[in-house]
Amino acid sequence: MSLEIHLDGGETQMIKAIGIGGSNISGEALLERVNGMEEAEFLDTLKGLITMGYVMSDKQSMHNFEDVKRAEFHVNSGYAKALKEAVDPRFRPQKKSRRVRRE
Repeated sequence: MSLEIHLDGGETQMIKAIGIGGSNISGEALLERVNGMEEAEFLDTLKGLITMGYVMSDKQSMHNFEDVKRAEFHVNSGYAKALKEAVDPRFRPQKKSRRVRRE
């Protein structure tokens, strides 16, 4: 059974910027990749993803961009498959019909 995750636009952008491959990304690189977000929105989105357990960080508190720049981030491997499905609908498994064709 697959875990169903629903992300908003900012969360999707953040997950794509971090990458689902499991490698770490520095906070500076994350700030460069995620553009068009206000500081408060960026921090709220990042904290929300960390609180839900989808993103892991080596720092516990992030109150401003300076804290983010000093941190390293990666996607939690336990949620990687579900996040890939949430970010890109092409990876969602097709539900099979329960109807049986009888001849």
